[in-house]
Amino acid sequence: NNKSVEITGFSREEAMGQDLVKVYITEEFRDEVSIVLTNALGGQETANFEFPLFTKNKQRVEVLLNATTRRDVTGRPIGVIGVGQNITERKQVEMEKTR
Repeated sequence: NNKSVEITGFSREEAMGQDLVKVYITEEFRDEVSIVLTNALGGQETANFEFPLFTKNKQRVEVLLNATTRRDVTGRPIGVIGVGQNITERKQVEMEKTR
């Protein structure tokens, strides 16, 4: 979507078909992000999960993720809706306040 293009710098064409976790998530958070997405696919949603990812220009961006289960008309999980927000500036301000 447009927000992910804005945050990562990758075009839709570059991102389509890529493994989100393996390509964009920092190594130390890959397992955790994978678990969050797998849980959402199984019906267990996650709110306010923070993790870093890297942009096309190799810059680290802090993201706040909400992973929600997408269900069909019968209530069966059929996918995941992930809503991510760039919280890099907020995290930087928080770090400066604690110094």
